[in-house]
Amino acid sequence: MRTDSPVCHAEGLAAHTQVYIRNGSQPIAATLYQVEGDFLAGDEIGLSEAAWVALGVEEGTVVQVGHAPPLESIACVRQRIYGHRLNGAALTSIVGDVVAGRYADVHLAAFLTATATLPFDEDETYHLTRAMVEAGDRLRWPSEIVVDKHCVGGLPGNRTSPIVVAIAAACGLTMPKTSSRAITSPAGTADTMETLTRVDLDLGAMQRVVAVEGGCLAWGGAVCLSPADDIFIGVERALDIDTEGQLIASVLSKKIAAGATHVVLDIPIGPTAKVRSVAAAERLEATLGAVAARFGLVIRCVQTDGTQPVGRAIGPALEARDVLAVLTGDADAPPGLRDRACTLAGVVLELGKVAEEGQGRARAERTLADGSAWDRFQRICQAQGGMRTPPTARLTHPILAAHSGRVTHIDNRRIARLAKLAGAPDSPAAGMLLHVRLGDDVIAGQPLLTLHAQSQGEMAYALTYAAANADMLAIVP
Repeated sequence: MRTDSPVCHAEGLAAHTQVYIRNGSQPIAATLYQVEGDFLAGDEIGLSEAAWVALGVEEGTVVQVGHAPPLESIACVRQRIYGHRLNGAALTSIVGDVVAGRYADVHLAAFLTATATLPFDEDETYHLTRAMVEAGDRLRWPSEIVVDKHCVGGLPGNRTSPIVVAIAAACGLTMPKTSSRAITSPAGTADTMETLTRVDLDLGAMQRVVAVEGGCLAWGGAVCLSPADDIFIGVERALDIDTEGQLIASVLSKKIAAGATHVVLDIPIGPTAKVRSVAAAERLEATLGAVAARFGLVIRCVQTDGTQPVGRAIGPALEARDVLAVLTGDADAPPGLRDRACTLAGVVLELGKVAEEGQGRARAERTLADGSAWDRFQRICQAQGGMRTPPTARLTHPILAAHSGRVTHIDNRRIARLAKLAGAPDSPAAGMLLHVRLGDDVIAGQPLLTLHAQSQGEMAYALTYAAANADMLAIVP
């Protein structure tokens, strides 16, 4: 609003004041920025795209602006900032206000930062999970067993979910997979699948796809399942944080809300993965298991190798091509991605009781080899709105080995950062192709990776970062 706006004067609104904007009955919380000059008239306000959509307004709509009323749940946030644990009522109040749009970004950031400074204990994690489930819809399925799979993250190119869903559905299981967009990574499953088919399914569309094909691959933000999660994720992405308690609540709330009864959790372990050691993985597994058990959810955790990216591709469209290569049985498909997908799918098949213990992986491999998983994947994509070809980046640039030697270390975090600087995931075609694996012998001048970008500026940023971080791919002579 203008600094000389009569509303600002009348209400005593100053820059950065938290305000409510109301169009009809449902207000939204917003932060006020003030401008001068002819950008706005005295009786006009300018809205961000997010506020515009949330209010459902058109140009010329008359809205009401005033001070945001005090929220009781903010007192709970302050308690958490000062190191006090929160009970179920407090977390239910916070989540309710978040979903109702009463929290501005500054409030969300304060809450998430407080949960990072003092990590949630098991009770808080349980109460947050329950509050997030209860804040949205909850699906019910006719199947007695409904399976799901999730990776805790931190590993570039780990795009196993589309392959696992295709195998599980082809074997007769019900697997309604909802996925998030990237938080701190260059691509999430929803980002990758969006280059292949429509993922913004509403509840009705999601139920129809699953009823016909046994599985789906949908963006969780398009359905009202644990709606607080995508709000939290948006702020976590900006802060580049992903705390353990929030991670557990995010994963379990979406699985419970989606109607899952049996869930396989992939926990990659490595020095530059999200989980750094076996001891840390076991602690996470224990908390996940304890919280899940309080909801009657059966989970099985699988500790996997997190020392390097899984596939060769990093970035939405590039990862989609890796997925297609595995599903179609391409001889050039990345073996790491195929191997991990079959391992996880095998556990899903065993947990879903369509394969005997110890026989799941073999059945998963047969389902890939005979083409039934590829057939089911295509049918799922068609049911979700049709299958499309992933886009291709305008620009590519190889990064070459400065000297000969053996690859002894790959820094997942800096590799992911490089792909993000190239434009992923906002530019779906951006990212990188990694041409080497741990233990590979390379010669000077050999391509180590190839950057993909849509603009000269993004390519320049990525190349500058790559030059300054050449040791993210350690090559010992």
